Amino acid sequence: MSTNCTGLNRGVFTAAVLSNRQFGEHFYKLKLEFSGVGAKSFATFRPGQFVQIDASTAALPPLDKIPGHLLDASKRNILLRRPFSFADVTAGVNKTTAELLYRVLGPATLRMTTLSVGHHLNVIGPLGNGFSIPPNKKLALLVIGGMGAPPLQYLAKVLSVEHPDIEVAAFVGAKTARDLPFEGKADSISKHLGFSIPDFSKHGIESFIATDDGSAGFHGLVTDCLKKWLSERANLDRDGTIIYACGPDAMLAQVAQIARDRKIDCQVSTEQIMACGIGICQSCAVECIVNGSSETVYKLCCKDGPVFDSREVVF
Repeated sequence: MSTNCTGLNRGVFTAAVLSNRQFGEHFYKLKLEFSGVGAKSFATFRPGQFVQIDASTAALPPLDKIPGHLLDASKRNILLRRPFSFADVTAGVNKTTAELLYRVLGPATLRMTTLSVGHHLNVIGPLGNGFSIPPNKKLALLVIGGMGAPPLQYLAKVLSVEHPDIEVAAFVGAKTARDLPFEGKADSISKHLGFSIPDFSKHGIESFIATDDGSAGFHGLVTDCLKKWLSERANLDRDGTIIYACGPDAMLAQVAQIARDRKIDCQVSTEQIMACGIGICQSCAVECIVNGSSETVYKLCCKDGPVFDSREVVF
């Protein structure tokens, strides 16, 4: 079921909930299914694009299941849609499934935990511009901070399927091991070989973990882990390398600087508060440099992004 927003492939669709699994203390994987026109539209969904989800009709969990710090917030009405980027999309015959990774942080995601098979969600999408893969690239470095994982998980899949000649490595950072938004543990041999995150190792991608407290992997920031990795590769083909990043602004700023210092192409997925997601409300402005000058202009995260060339964004 859909209502077209424009002549593009985006629209307002109804998605059926196939599953909603909790893993870890705060993380969930929500699997959705689109049919009909929605299936065709989301079959073209690219990594880094996003959707706007209406969680207002979802029920609250029982009172004893609501975390204490969310008791007051849970009483709020959900007035605005919430933006999410899919961690996986699989197109089938007249059906397209999409996997959404979320963490319970507020009243909307709290309500989403009650979704189960038989429920439906109202979804606007596909929205925004995703990651692009320039020609002649031989190495892609995925840099993830916290909940920046979903679009880069999907990009990892697309790279492995559509560009098997590109070598890929993933760098994942979090405050502590409990904050890593991944499920499943690699065995000791896989960890030793660098395949420590199953979500990437299933695509043959080596991964590096960094935690602020040293509870897993590299002790420090993921950007320091990336710098260390790059410093150990004196013969790196800079023209053939590209960095893709998604995470907090402070991390994106550091990644952009690393790319600039080493003259490596870099694309960043930015995050702003979005009221509409389609460029009407103007609430998600991103300051960008005008090419060839020192002047800046404001672009919209939802319409012009959320993915930008890192050289363009003023952090």
